[in-house]
Amino acid sequence: MARPTAFKPEFVKQAAKLCKLGATDADLADFFDVSIRTIANWQAQHPEFLHALKMGKAEADGKVERSLFHRAVGYTFDALKIFNHQGTIINAPYREHVPPDTTAAIFWLKNRKSAQWRDKHDVQHEGELKIVHEAA
Repeated sequence: MARPTAFKPEFVKQAAKLCKLGATDADLADFFDVSIRTIANWQAQHPEFLHALKMGKAEADGKVERSLFHRAVGYTFDALKIFNHQGTIINAPYREHVPPDTTAAIFWLKNRKSAQWRDKHDVQHEGELKIVHEAA
């Protein structure tokens, strides 16, 4: 007879929140104090748990994709510099620009447009090879 499952309905909401924060299945297993295999079993046995994991992980992945895109093309944001001038605090708002990052752009292009940007190139060689051996 199999051991009763430790799964509780409230795990669905907890797992979704953890996955939105970037948790992996191993992180979930650690959080719920079960094995990774148990997490896989819960996904198979509880469709709502599987759906929560997929939605949470998709949201986290989307956030990383947007961040990578912004890093690749550069971005501007509002910032605040704080000074102390003779005991008086002075706030100086300004706009800071982060220039495009070449490595992020290459990574983005290799993944989004791999046919044009991959490092591996297929080269076709045609022709005949003759080996001539001359006696000395």
